[in-house]
Amino acid sequence: MATVLLTGAAGFIGMHVAEALLARGDQVIGVDNLNDYYDVNLKFSRLKRLEGNKNFQFHKINIADRESMMGLLDKCAKPSHIVHLAAQAGVRYSLTNPYAYIESNVMGHVVMLELARKLPDLKHFVYASSSSVYGGNTKIPFSIEDAVERPVSLYAATKRSDELMGWTYAHLYGTPITGLRFFTVYGPWGRPDMAAYIFTRQILAGEPIRIFNHGKMRRDFTFVEDIVSGVLSVMEKPPVRVGANPPANVYNLGNSSAENLMDFIATIERAVGKKAEYDFQPLQPGDVPETFADIEASTRDFGFMPKTKISEGIPRFVEWYKEYHKV
Repeated sequence: MATVLLTGAAGFIGMHVAEALLARGDQVIGVDNLNDYYDVNLKFSRLKRLEGNKNFQFHKINIADRESMMGLLDKCAKPSHIVHLAAQAGVRYSLTNPYAYIESNVMGHVVMLELARKLPDLKHFVYASSSSVYGGNTKIPFSIEDAVERPVSLYAATKRSDELMGWTYAHLYGTPITGLRFFTVYGPWGRPDMAAYIFTRQILAGEPIRIFNHGKMRRDFTFVEDIVSGVLSVMEKPPVRVGANPPANVYNLGNSSAENLMDFIATIERAVGKKAEYDFQPLQPGDVPETFADIEASTRDFGFMPKTKISEGIPRFVEWYKEYHKV
């Protein structure tokens, strides 16, 4: 049985990871600052699904708060694993509130790495990176071997800095560290700032949906259950030092299938049972036209194999949306 320190426990992916860990009998120490980047009530509702479990404990802490995070080690059982998912998310919001990204994604990440350094028996530090690190790369699909030194958003830049810092800490202190580049995750309990949520809400409300780059977008939409399966598989296999290479790796977790945005919207329309009104817009600053994951390394090393197509995943999301919002 593992004892897992899970940051971002009230978040979309965090809640699903917590449920999976608890279902197999692990102890979960959940941390989240419950900020108001989006509706806090959704975060509280996610937490309610976890708080009845005797193996779950929750602490409201900002991961950038060094004293509070270090003090957590005195209050809780020492974790055997860290799954660090807390971050300031969103590409467009980074254009209006850059400081939030530096505080959470840079300072918060350093705090978590320092915390891990104080745990000599820690088996694995797993953290969330993002497909955004690939920036404007035009070679498709995106491979972990590709250069990622030209991010096109501050969010992407902070996630790339997380990867570099992770490599450094693994080199200096021998901490086994793995970063996971998530590709456009969707599903029940998803974030309100993500495409599936926005489009579903607007279609149901009879509002026109804004479609950027005039619909000429492709995304590697990945169902949350597939992501969770990948996270847990990775958690169980920490990297090891090989020669001069530190125990640090980065992997893609995506569906490995780039879907046309208009096909994605059509799938939502069918699930909702209503046609959308389209409002075509130019490409937004910080956005990229296409994401597509090469998951060869993830499949080879962890048996990662996503199973859920959007034809199955979108109806499940819409069903949850209607139930949660009492539509």
